[in-house]
Parts: sequence; C-alpha cells; structure tokens
Amino acid sequence: MFAYINDCRKLGCTQLDPWNEHFAATDDRYLAKVKEAAKRVEVPFGLIAVDGGHIYEATAEGREVKRKNAYKWIEIARKLGARQIRLDAGGTAAMPEEEFEIILAGFEDLKKRCRDAGLELLMENHFGASVMPDNVVHICQTAGIGLLLDSFNWARGHEAEGWIKCAKFARACHIKAFAFADDGQELTTNVGSFVGLLKKAGYRGAWGVESVPIDGDEMGAALKTIALIRRHISG
Repeated sequence: MFAYINDCRKLGCTQLDPWNEHFAATDDRYLAKVKEAAKRVEVPFGLIAVDGGHIYEATAEGREVKRKNAYKWIEIARKLGARQIRLDAGGTAAMPEEEFEIILAGFEDLKKRCRDAGLELLMENHFGASVMPDNVVHICQTAGIGLLLDSFNWARGHEAEGWIKCAKFARACHIKAFAFADDGQELTTNVGSFVGLLKKAGYRGAWGVESVPIDGDEMGAALKTIALIRRHISG
C-alpha cells in the first residue's frame, strides 16, 4: 500500500483509488499509518475498489458474508476520507428477475450505509451480471447509483455496446493498459475514443489508470496511458 501511494505521487496522480487488496491489514493502527502516508504526499483518497463485498450469492448465508465485508470496507473508506467506494453486483450474465431483485435490494441497503458514511456508492462492469451492458443500465437506472466504467470488462463482443450505453452513468473510470505500439498507442483499447465518449457524456470524474501490461512494467505502462489520456483530453 505504501509503495502504491508513493507510485501515485511519482506519476502525478491527483487522488488515490486503491484496490482493497493493496491493504496489508485493516486494523486502526495500520489505517492510521496509511492515512498519514497519503497526507505526507498530499494526495487524497478518492475511490476504494472492493472485491469480496459483492451483493449476489446463491445462498442467504453467502450473501451475509459478502455484506459484512462490504460494511467493513465502507467503514474503512470513511476513516480514510475517501469520496467513493466500488461494490460489485455479483450474479450471472443472464440476471434472471429473482437475481435482479436481490441485487437491487442489496444496493438499496448499501446506498443508505454509504450515505451515512459520506460516500458515493458505485458499481463496476466487472464480472457476473455486470459484464452485460443492458444489465448495467437496468441496475444503475433502477438503483439510482453511478458506475465505475471499466474500458475492458465486458462480455466478448459487447465492448462497444457497453461504452455507448453506459458512459452516461460513469462517475469514475478505469482505462486498462496491456500493450503499446512504438508510437505510444495502446493496442487493446482505443483510449482516444473512450476518453472522447466520456467527455461527450459530460464525464467530470478522475481518469483512472489500471496498468496490467503483458511485459510486467506497470509503471512504464501507467506513464504511457497517462500520456495518452492527456493527449486526448486536450485534443
């Protein structure tokens, strides 16, 4: 976590959007050290992306375990002064009505908990029900929540549909970077089109970079992605 904070400072990031797996512990002593490290570099916490706190599981017992974990991370995000938290829908790509109702009820519960903590609740197109654009639209519209729009996490063949249908719900984004051409263009995501679509939709959030390069050079890929984003924001 401390390396992540320092890397964000070196990259010139304006906020910290860690994944919950970045945290080595969750006790108050550790969190105080994390908060102090962020304060030293003068970069505030923006969004905490939480895995393992999703809503839908096939059993009530499974859902209860995930809900308790979601509550735990909402409290951690509050303590760190974050503004947003991402919690997943879970479920399946088919998302039958019974599953949708459970997801909807879960987001209603989490919205209240987040509101009390001073956080904005977001879902992400990530796995399960959320890999299908129409499911994301249905959940966001009905639950009244925003979206962490990931440039890549869609069912195969639905990527463009996902961008077009879901950009209007975006309150945060992840631009994934895997590989680059010699001229600096990312070879799996049309970063220019993604940025342009979000700008046209009125996006006002942070430009998040998810650096997962096939060559393993995460900092190098992050720098190249940031350069691409800046080029297209100003273009």
